[in-house]
Amino acid sequence: MATSLELTTQIEQRLLARNQLLQSFFAAEALRLAETCREMSERFLRGGRLLAFGRGPYATDAQHVSVEFVHPVIVGKRALPALDLSAAFEPWLKTLLRPDDIVMGFGPPDGDREVWASLEWARGRGAMTFSLPGMSGSYFFNSAAPNAFMHQELIEILYHTLWETVHVFFEHRELGHDVGAAGFLYPFLGKEKQETVDIISEVAASIQMKVRDDSILRELAAVEEAEKIGVAAVAIRQRIDRGGKLIIFGNGGSATDANDWAIDCIMPPHGRQPIPAISLSMEPANISAIANDVGTELIFQRQLIAQARSHDIAVGISTSGGSKNIVMALEEARKRKMLTVALLGYDGGEVARRGLADFPIIVRSDYIPRIQEVQATIYHVICETLEDLGRG
Repeated sequence: MATSLELTTQIEQRLLARNQLLQSFFAAEALRLAETCREMSERFLRGGRLLAFGRGPYATDAQHVSVEFVHPVIVGKRALPALDLSAAFEPWLKTLLRPDDIVMGFGPPDGDREVWASLEWARGRGAMTFSLPGMSGSYFFNSAAPNAFMHQELIEILYHTLWETVHVFFEHRELGHDVGAAGFLYPFLGKEKQETVDIISEVAASIQMKVRDDSILRELAAVEEAEKIGVAAVAIRQRIDRGGKLIIFGNGGSATDANDWAIDCIMPPHGRQPIPAISLSMEPANISAIANDVGTELIFQRQLIAQARSHDIAVGISTSGGSKNIVMALEEARKRKMLTVALLGYDGGEVARRGLADFPIIVRSDYIPRIQEVQATIYHVICETLEDLGRG
């Protein structure tokens, strides 16, 4: 068993190991991504839709990219048509596809042949295709990540970049006025309408800036949160060894992260041992029934009451730290003497102020995509650490 200092050092190294990989990838791909986003904006303006899919943990990437385009966190930006087709992507795609659509397929670092086959079919009918990863398509790349967790973190940054950047091209092509809430992301934009070809290099530079911001946040997490992550992992492992399970929950993009974390536990990569986990965010019938009958603030609390056992661990994911349904679920977990963990953004919000989590792990940023990207690194590092502790 590693000492506390050794565990903290190991977690620091794992957090920081992502930075060089991600910065190198996006330095090489930024210009290509900017040009790709311009084509996406043209397709959306012609009535195209984003159709996304994947299998296993990669279905959660399809969920995440869909919710980001339909419900953008940049205030005042338009909702764009996007669907997650993962449950039955081949028949759904063949029923729904139109030539102006954008089709995005997700898979593990070595790819997914069934996903590739559907992407090729869509491309042959005029669709723009993203093979993430892949060897052909409108946009594709061969994964350079050394493991599945880092690969998925790279993919999350990539699709966040896509939806952020698509809105910039809308502003230039269609509106030609003040960019409003997006101004702090793209300070080079002004009120005069420009040809989009003229801003490709500036957009590419902004993409690299986002990745540098990510790296700074990981460095901060390594300094401020690594010890807490290690202690939390030890406490979680002890509960699991006594028969407990992870019960994870979040809203929107954080819901897809909760789903991904749970699937990563039960279907771990690299031949690791599975860990019992469920995501309350993966229960649409329960969520919609509770929200309709008693209120959205109870969607996780009611499920927790039904699912929780004495040795379980409640894990809330909230970029704000103040989502009422997260707060109420953690309150319930406290009453039941469960171990409580929270992945939070900003300053930790109400969850941190009220001490609702035994282990509040905070990404100190006020911009949701960057928070989520670093939170993905953190929960992947927790998964890796739980496996190591289980072997120790």
